[in-house]
Amino acid sequence: MTQKKLYIPSLLGTNRKDRQSQHVAQWVHSEMEKRDEIDTKLFDVRDFDLPHDNYGQELKDEFPEWRDAIIKADGLVIVTPEYNHGYPGALKSVLDLLLKEYIHKAVAFVGVSAGPWGGTRVIEASVPMVRELGLTVTFTDLNFPKVAAKFDDAGKLLDEAYEKRVQGFLDELIWMSQTLRWGRENLPSKFH
Repeated sequence: MTQKKLYIPSLLGTNRKDRQSQHVAQWVHSEMEKRDEIDTKLFDVRDFDLPHDNYGQELKDEFPEWRDAIIKADGLVIVTPEYNHGYPGALKSVLDLLLKEYIHKAVAFVGVSAGPWGGTRVIEASVPMVRELGLTVTFTDLNFPKVAAKFDDAGKLLDEAYEKRVQGFLDELIWMSQTLRWGRENLPSKFH
């Protein structure tokens, strides 16, 4: 089955200073760019100038690049650190800008932590939230425990094991994204 490229943007989900997850997001994005099946763009919650007194879907037209990317998207990669067993508020605020645009699209998580769990708990906390948005979660996560030891100061990956792990992660994301795109295009649904 020959298909056009999948459009799968990625989103770096934290705006904190000195964030270690930035190296992860840039590396994962570069790996996505190497795949012939994927067209991608890296978004960063830091670039969203969200108002402090309002948020949600009524603001989606104020962020047309994000809105249009998700409308076009076949899937999404979320790179998120774990903060106190949960996800960053900035990530939730950006995701909440849209709703129906996510329905029946794949989402894959890259978890990041300073400790030994590699963001497992933030992924577990995020699954019910993205499910409510209509996204379909892949079962192959990519976890970066003790992230400070995985990259040098310039963002160069130090642990070669991730070269193989990211391939399985992307293979599953591509399969899910292709399958869901076929479904959106060929099966009637009240959502699209």
